[in-house]
Amino acid sequence: MEGTSTVALAETSTILAEVSGNIATIGYGIAVLGPGIGLGILIGKTVEGMARQPEVAGQLRTTMFIGIGFVEVLGLLGLITGFIFK
Repeated sequence: MEGTSTVALAETSTILAEVSGNIATIGYGIAVLGPGIGLGILIGKTVEGMARQPEVAGQLRTTMFIGIGFVEVLGLLGLITGFIFK
């Protein structure tokens, strides 16, 4: 009887390891959605602002690049967190 319980325990731990890997992959995919949506909104609104007031295009572009940097940091944090807790 002890042999079968050991085999069952080994199979259970293998299944749990595979499931946790899949959950981490799904978690990173969800973590990327936020920055992706944020970048789309940020760049779209900047282009819209440049179209409405071309004279402030330089200021809008500079502010956009600063915002892109902050949004990209969120995506990188999601990636790094996935590797740390894997």
